Amino acid sequence: MGRHAAARRLPVHRRGDGAAFAHTAGPQSWKPFLHRPRVKLWDADRTGEGFEVRDQAPDPPRYAFLGVRPCDLRAIAVQDRVLMGGRDVDPDYRARRQGAFIIAVNCTEPGETCFCVSMGTGPEAGPGYDLAFTELVDDDGPRYVVDIGTEAGAAVMADVPSGAAAGADVERARAEVRAAADRMGREMPALGLRDLMAENLDSPRWDDVAERCLSCGNCTMVCPTCFCTKVTDTTDLTGDHAERWQLWDSCFDLDFSHLHGGNVRASAKSRYRQWLTHKLGTWHDQFGSSGCVGCGRCVVWCPVGIDLTAEVAALRAEAP
Repeated sequence: MGRHAAARRLPVHRRGDGAAFAHTAGPQSWKPFLHRPRVKLWDADRTGEGFEVRDQAPDPPRYAFLGVRPCDLRAIAVQDRVLMGGRDVDPDYRARRQGAFIIAVNCTEPGETCFCVSMGTGPEAGPGYDLAFTELVDDDGPRYVVDIGTEAGAAVMADVPSGAAAGADVERARAEVRAAADRMGREMPALGLRDLMAENLDSPRWDDVAERCLSCGNCTMVCPTCFCTKVTDTTDLTGDHAERWQLWDSCFDLDFSHLHGGNVRASAKSRYRQWLTHKLGTWHDQFGSSGCVGCGRCVVWCPVGIDLTAEVAALRAEAP
């Protein structure tokens, strides 16, 4: 009999101190704003002499992201490398990313499924922000220690009533972030993950996961770094109008690995193994880092309670 884990309820508690950011990362990341779920690439209409094709040039809104957690800040940096850092650049992502103003918030209240410390992505924000807040809550309500990361951030702060932070406030802010690092709800075995994945492709643990995994793809949809897409063409009933769309895709989809003659990964076992070994292992080979930032959303959204930190720990414990 395999080992099974049941999905658990994650309680939500209301605070009474007026804090604006003393909560964990939300159910969805910032990914849908930058790497959109649906992007029209072009459309075409039949004419008397053939077809008129119109490319869809990016025309993004200007975003200001308020409340970006350190794990999500790192996730944006990871997607920057994937979608802008190589020879194949996603023009829609680049247009949206280059105009984004990022206000990060250091974490002082980690959640039950957070493990950013294990992945080196938090709870203090790393590079990439324009401004970074640390929230301090007193009897009179919240106030903020602000770190300025860019000239654009400095220009915004020049128009905001503020003053030089007192040394005691700076130290308190840093201490509260350090304390959060000791209260993580999860821990990922941090050393040698790439080699662990590569050396255990035939582990019986993958069969154990396959007994539980529904191949629903929830983990890939909420993951802030998953980036896979597919392209689909549609026409209207007359055949006179056609459109090409780029859509999010998931390696848990049976057709994701379909080639002429069949599917490369036909089993739930092979699809989960592909996801986890890529996220923690071969991502290093492609992009120079892990694809996991420790946000824990995949754990929260898994309908059968599969916890990747537990699966990695089991692989390590069962490794020869």
